[in-house]
Amino acid sequence: MSFLPRSDFNMYGYFLGDRIAEGLGARRALLTDRGTRSYQDVHDEAGRIANLLRGSGVQPGDRVMIALEDGPDYVATLFGIVRAGAVVVMVNPHLPAEQITYFYDYTEPVLAFVGTEVIEQFRTARTAGMDGPELVEVGDETFPRRLEAFPSDAEVHGAGPDAPAIFLFSGGTTGHPKAVVQTHRSFANTTELYGKAVLRLGPDDVTLSVPKLFFGYATGTNLFFPFSVGATSALFAERCTAETLFEKIEGFRPTLLVNVPTMVNHLVGHETASRRDLSSLRVATSAGEALPVELHRRWDRLFEVPLLDGLGTAEMWHIFISNRIDDVRPGTLGRVVDGFEVLACDDDGHQVAPGEVGTMRVRGDSLALGYWKDEEKTRAAFQDGWFVSGDMISVDDEGIVTYAGRADDMLKVSGKWLSPKELENCLLEHESVREAAVVGSRTSEGLVKPSAFVVLRDGARASNELGDELKAWAKSRLEPYKYPRTVVFLDALPRTHLGKVDRGSLARGL
Repeated sequence: MSFLPRSDFNMYGYFLGDRIAEGLGARRALLTDRGTRSYQDVHDEAGRIANLLRGSGVQPGDRVMIALEDGPDYVATLFGIVRAGAVVVMVNPHLPAEQITYFYDYTEPVLAFVGTEVIEQFRTARTAGMDGPELVEVGDETFPRRLEAFPSDAEVHGAGPDAPAIFLFSGGTTGHPKAVVQTHRSFANTTELYGKAVLRLGPDDVTLSVPKLFFGYATGTNLFFPFSVGATSALFAERCTAETLFEKIEGFRPTLLVNVPTMVNHLVGHETASRRDLSSLRVATSAGEALPVELHRRWDRLFEVPLLDGLGTAEMWHIFISNRIDDVRPGTLGRVVDGFEVLACDDDGHQVAPGEVGTMRVRGDSLALGYWKDEEKTRAAFQDGWFVSGDMISVDDEGIVTYAGRADDMLKVSGKWLSPKELENCLLEHESVREAAVVGSRTSEGLVKPSAFVVLRDGARASNELGDELKAWAKSRLEPYKYPRTVVFLDALPRTHLGKVDRGSLARGL
């Protein structure tokens, strides 16, 4: 079961051009606080973007960066780049200048579309770097006039299914993010296997996302998936807080919410949660990080909306293990998505017994080409058609997959393995704890012991006594060796450019 494209396949046709050919140009494609855009509107603006690129000398295969807030300009720009056969490099528009310089030097974009509100940062980074892209400022009054100078009719470059389409980035928790080179085929393949078959997206759906479009998880679930069926993507530029999200759900009336564990936590802990109207939702997803079972249970009690925890990687583009709408099992990732194959393996690459924890290997037709400019890591991670992940999982006799953590996050304590997420979930069950992250610290004897970083709920006060209480709480509920030897209270957990907990930063701070 896989997607079989033509030799000149370009994902532009699959996601947008085909909607025009099907006579769906007048359908609502985008919903924002400022109004709506039709599929024809997006198609026309993307054509002008493609012609602007070609007029600027951009060639098929060249990298073009997007550093924009979520909105119609982002969507049209992405599709315009793809339509011209160039390769999209999506970055967080709010990066500091030194990180922008890294992305410039690493990915070598020839041109970058940058929002007016952050243009100075990107100009500073361009000056600091040895070379930098041409910057196109989006958001001021000159950009629409510049676009109007170009015709909306533009040829779709026949890139081919295995040509690079988008650079996706790893979390970068232990160093600079790696660029994963993903193909036109991958985006259509996972849309068929997961977006349509698992999420059951249809033309009447409205999607809304917590993560922004530069995160591949959101690019798929809140843009590509709805566009593949003529549905609607709801977008907002402002920072996502629990209050903002509740307001957007009540205003946009989405049917699918694209969520992450951190926001699940904020939503269920919000003082007005029980009074908010989520009745429009038929399903929600969670990915990006492990979803603690305690948070899942709180969600179910409050909202009664199926929450599908799942696992995906940039190397396979999107989710390939997921719970199902009619079969949700809190504390697990559910089953492998049809069309993919997943194994839990030992260090020698042999499949472990059912229920045992092993390193995840996955294969399917969404496999990336490799890591940009890193042959050594590409050879290590991409082996004989498999992606060899750093994720640790177990698969039981029924095919239900449980996530154990990242291999480099697992802790060997007193000669036994400890998954940080097990201790984190235990701490979350305490009434004072809002968030928790566990990392390993070394004693003066060189032994590894778990340390917990805790964000407290409103009204709870950090103290040595509370730290001791949390240690005793864990001791009474888990095997004795698993309790945290130290408890550090923080106002907020540090996060990477993709919003994941930066465990490397926490470990370095011990």
